[in-house]
Amino acid sequence: WRSEVRAAMAWRAAPIACVLLTMSCQAPPVASTPVSRGVGPEMPPAGRYREQLHWLPVGDRLIQARICRPERPGPATLVVINHGSPANPAQRPGMSAGVCASEAATWFLSRGYAVMLPLRRGYGASGGSWAEGFGACGDANFAAAGRETARDILAAIDYAATLPDIRPDGVLVVGQSAGGWGALALAAQNPPSVAAVVNMAGGRGSWADGRANTNCRPDRLVSAAAEYGRTARVQTLWIYTANDSFFAPDLAARMHAAYAFGGAPGRLEALGAWGRDGHAMFGGEGGTIVWGPVVERWLAASPGG
Repeated sequence: WRSEVRAAMAWRAAPIACVLLTMSCQAPPVASTPVSRGVGPEMPPAGRYREQLHWLPVGDRLIQARICRPERPGPATLVVINHGSPANPAQRPGMSAGVCASEAATWFLSRGYAVMLPLRRGYGASGGSWAEGFGACGDANFAAAGRETARDILAAIDYAATLPDIRPDGVLVVGQSAGGWGALALAAQNPPSVAAVVNMAGGRGSWADGRANTNCRPDRLVSAAAEYGRTARVQTLWIYTANDSFFAPDLAARMHAAYAFGGAPGRLEALGAWGRDGHAMFGGEGGTIVWGPVVERWLAASPGG
């Protein structure tokens, strides 16, 4: 597939009628996306951030990802931003890849990073079967679910390494909610291309009975964090808020303590309340004012940052 990427990257630019710029823009879902569709960009670079939608392989499937490039020249360090998973499964087909103009993406772009926003298996245009289910609520396998999310994240990183304007090393992985949980699962694998991981309100199994701060099996979530922590040696930053309706401060602290017990490096930043629900802080309007300085300080001090 690398030869397909090189050929596709040589594709001559042509006018584009529309570039998706907001999360509210939705591509029609597809039932499946076989590899025969073709690996590589589906459009030439466009706009301020030379953004493109790409298709990349995850095993025998393809997923969609948006790539945004900083305005400064030269190969850029990559940030991979990973989305969460809606509590209502009916919302998964309507999801679209994150956009370059989002507040979170532009925070990184303005600091010279390239940003990749993959849309994992079973979501939106990536289509196909949903890969990251954890089974029955009472018998949840959160560790396995996170590893499936990590599989898509690593595939995105490996694909980006083939692009000429993105550095193949020093990758920063950022994830929110289910994306943050998958980022921790990836840290447990210690991929050499990954320098650091930022977990924004990560976890799985919340709103178990339709109420805030309920979880299918909080004990399983904590034990899965411990499992990841036994092997993870990538620097990690954990950011949670006091009014997160998915993962309350006590559960976040228990997960982090279990993760760190095995020797995994990880700093927990327990922030105050944000908005109506702190779980939405990462992608919410004004969220970067709160989490941005925390991430910036941590990256400056982190050996892997």
